[in-house]
This record gives sequence, C-alpha cells and structure tokens, in this order.
Amino acid sequence: MTIPADIIINWDVARSTAARLVPPGPSLKRGEAAQEVADLRRAAAESVGHVHEITGLEAAKGLGENLSDMLVVDRPGWSAANTTSFRELLAPALEAAAQQKPELLKEGSTAQVFGSAATGAELGGILAFLSANVLGQFDPFHSSAEAPKGRLLLVAPNIVDIAGQLNVDRDDFRLWVCLHEQTHRVQFAAAPWLGEHLKSKITELSTSTMGQADTMPQRLVQAAKELRGELKERKAAGPAEESGSPDPRRRLLSAIQSPEDRAIMSHLTAVMSLLEGHANVVMDAVDSSIVPTVKTIRRRFEERGKNRSPLEKLVRKLLQLDAKAAQYRDGQKFVGHIVGAIGMEQFNTVWDSPDHLPTEEELHDPEAWIDRMGLHR
Repeated sequence: MTIPADIIINWDVARSTAARLVPPGPSLKRGEAAQEVADLRRAAAESVGHVHEITGLEAAKGLGENLSDMLVVDRPGWSAANTTSFRELLAPALEAAAQQKPELLKEGSTAQVFGSAATGAELGGILAFLSANVLGQFDPFHSSAEAPKGRLLLVAPNIVDIAGQLNVDRDDFRLWVCLHEQTHRVQFAAAPWLGEHLKSKITELSTSTMGQADTMPQRLVQAAKELRGELKERKAAGPAEESGSPDPRRRLLSAIQSPEDRAIMSHLTAVMSLLEGHANVVMDAVDSSIVPTVKTIRRRFEERGKNRSPLEKLVRKLLQLDAKAAQYRDGQKFVGHIVGAIGMEQFNTVWDSPDHLPTEEELHDPEAWIDRMGLHR
C-alpha cells in the first residue's frame, strides 16, 4: 500500500528531475575519478585527528579509522540521497496532512497525480541547484546498516571543480573541506541524542504547519491589514516613529506560525547556528601546520562568494541561503566568545544534553549562556 507521503509528493519525479537538471560537472577519466575518491577518503580519515586535537572532543577518537558511514558521490547521487532523507523526514507531517484532508488520499485522481508531480518537480529543481554547490554534508537523519547514526557525503565533482576555479592545491583543498564536514560528524558523535532531538522538532514544526494550511490565507490577509494600519499610524506620528517600522517579512511570518511554532523555529535556528558556528571556529583554528596553503584557500574561497552570477544570487535569495549564512556567522561569534572567555573544555558542555543548547537570545548574548550553565572563568 502506498503511504500518504508518497501520494502527496512524487519522490521519483523529484529524483529524476534533479538528475536531469543538474549542471554537468568537470570531465574526469575513469582512473582520475577513482583516484579522486581515494584521495577524498584519505583526507576524510586524516581530518578527524585534527578535529579531535582542536575541539578536545573524545567522541572523535576512532572516527577516522571507520569510514563506513562516509560516501563519495556525484551530483545526481547527492540529490538522490537527499531525496530519500527528505522523504523520511517529512513523512510524519505529510501523513498527518493527508489524514486531515482525505481527498489527498484518492490515489490516481487527476488533481493528486498532477499535484504530487508538480511538487516533486519543484523539489527536484531545488536539489539540482544545491547539488552543484554543496561540497559536503553530514546527514544526521540517515540510518542504514552501514551508517546507523548518520552519513557523511562528499560531492567529488564539486570539490574538483571549486579547487580548479580557485587554482589552489588540490590535496590541501580536500583536507580543508573534510575538516569542516568531519567537525559536524564529530558534533553528532559527541551528542548522540542530537539527531533525534532535531528530527522530533522538525517533525513537530512541519506537522503543525501542514495542519494549519487551510487557515493560512486568512491569517496572511489579517496580518497584512494590521501591518498597513500600523505603518499608517507610524507615518502619521512623524519621522521618529516611522524609522522604527516593523519588518514586514517577520510580521507575515509570525502570522503564518503559531507561538509554539515560532518557539520551535527559534530553537532550530539557534541549534543550526551553533553547529555551523562551531565548525567555522574549528576551521579558523586550522593553520599552515595542518593545511599549508590555508590562507590562500580562505582568501580565494571568500572572494568567490562575492562574485556570484545574477541568477545564482536570485536563487540564493529565494532559498534564503544568504540569510542562513548570516545566522551562522552569529553562531561563530557565540562560540568564539565562549571559547575565548572560558575555554574549549567548558564550552564542550553544550553537547551534554538538550538543556545545554543555547537559545536564540543567548546566541546574541553568550554571557547569558555562560551564566545559565554556571560555568566559571
């Protein structure tokens, strides 16, 4: 029997669309491709020891010796892996939505077939774009016999392509990329509860959002009316009041989400910012003794990010990738402040339990987190 999640989104269409739309990667001969895979696996194994030394996390011990949960993929392979992960992650929310709307379960109807295919195609288009831009990823929600606690993906053609564009040392660039991605693998090893914690929060949020879909248009209209009224009042009050006008996007987002949903979103934002910020702090600690040409790689990689094409800028804006990057910089400041104030060892208590994770407010006030944790200088 087909489950509701498969009826609402055609995952086969998502996978095939992503494979069809993905831009071609660099052309490599069979032997060159095999050598790249071997070199990436070697860099992944080597990087774990450096992450262990920088972070002091005992969970890193032995991870470099076991790479059964690491997969080197091409662009379609990355898209296919993420299609599977999305299906599993969204299944509870999609099934809840289908139960609330029995008409969605009428498998084979024209509306269902075209609707699920259109949604699958849209998801496939997003994955195609991302697959050409992602260097690596740790997927904490993947579970299989080979990788029961998550899986590390390294996108070989993108690593080859970017290293060529930047004209940097290939061995150094592989290690530099692996250091970042292996940091995420170590994070989830240090906090084995974290993957399930995030999954439960995402499920709760997505299920709630799906359940409120029917009333979303009315809430948006009401929020827009309230926003227009407030803006008129501020404008009538004069420049001083007008300068403090609310952010329309935040107001409309608040209308879509309930207070409970906003609390979950705030929590997820803080956690993701922590994870990326911590990885960036680790990367900043990497010097030429680990990656000889690290300064050149950093400089050219940052310059590349400033010279995106108009189309890429548009897609990034639609996917809010730059907004996420700004949040991750906040996470980096949070981690950097705490490590500088009380040291890496005390910071590592953040991985002990969900209660130790920072709130979004604490992300901007790291001293508040230090005080709440009762840590000492």
